Amino acid sequence: MRALRDFARPRVWLGIWILGWVLAIVLSLIKPPDLGLDVRDSDKLGHLLAYATLSAWAVMLFAQRRAWLLAALALVALGIGMEFAQGALTDTRLRDPRDAIANTLGVLLGLTTAHWRAQFALQALDRRWFFR
Repeated sequence: MRALRDFARPRVWLGIWILGWVLAIVLSLIKPPDLGLDVRDSDKLGHLLAYATLSAWAVMLFAQRRAWLLAALALVALGIGMEFAQGALTDTRLRDPRDAIANTLGVLLGLTTAHWRAQFALQALDRRWFFR
């Protein structure tokens, strides 16, 4: 069985997902930009949305529930690992367990895509853009 859904250009969609992972890693380790927001814990929303996007993309990318679960577990591990990396490898970031919780909640939120027609959104874009 194929792990990916039926796409004309599966490498494009898989590559975008991998790029999302790379961005999550890089943005977790560089100095956070000053957004001018003076709202306590406002970064948690960013964590939630980033991991929700990566998780939803996995649901739209992979055809099987097992792959969704493996992707979700890998994303949760990434979120926890990045918190340890921030504490150990950077001087501008702190290890914050609440960030890992926000990441995990984002993963769970993204998994809900499996219950909506949105799970087929990438295939619809693929057909439109690549004329299948």
